[in-house]
Amino acid sequence: MAEMFDCSDPAQRTAGIASAVNALKGGRLVVMPTDTVYGIGADAFDSDAVAALLAAKGRGRNMPVPVLVGSWHTIQGLVYAVPSTAKELIRAFWPGALSLVVHQAPSLQWDLGDAQGTVMLRMPLHPVAIELLREVGPMAVSSANISGHPAAVTAAEAREQLGDLVEVYLDGGAAQAQAASTIVDLTGAQPRVLREGPVTVDAIAGVLRVDAATLRPQPD
Repeated sequence: MAEMFDCSDPAQRTAGIASAVNALKGGRLVVMPTDTVYGIGADAFDSDAVAALLAAKGRGRNMPVPVLVGSWHTIQGLVYAVPSTAKELIRAFWPGALSLVVHQAPSLQWDLGDAQGTVMLRMPLHPVAIELLREVGPMAVSSANISGHPAAVTAAEAREQLGDLVEVYLDGGAAQAQAASTIVDLTGAQPRVLREGPVTVDAIAGVLRVDAATLRPQPD
């Protein structure tokens, strides 16, 4: 039976984080608040748990699961090399609603789906998410909804869709941005915005000192 914890209450928050840590270490799934939308998460290094996450969403391996981190220093061990563009964007927008696609470290023993040697990383701007991530380390986290359905912006919406497939729900109130993060692909010769969200293309162009038009996907 899934448990819901109201993280606005200090005692429930403490109990909820502890329950979520135990669930994650046991290979089970949790739902957590972030600054964008609610996320369904698993231990990033537990391949069975990540597979369960994909199954809960009804999502295929062709859509790999992103990874959330609790500190910008964490990415040093997750990527092959941190591009200078990544460092600039991290300084400007992390923690926040910006996801970066980079080449993962070849030595990593995880299976996030058919990621072709890449990983999408983000550090969320939410105290409950950060506390949990600092307890358990990198988490595979996708939006807390069934694939094709609207992303949940409250814990109750997430529970309506995912029910007892998730062991612990951490209720941190309504998500602030209520929109999925902006995604920037840094694996090619030039940065490319794959999805524009709360962080605008113009803001990214300003940090990287490039023409915003060069960041937008080019038509085939």
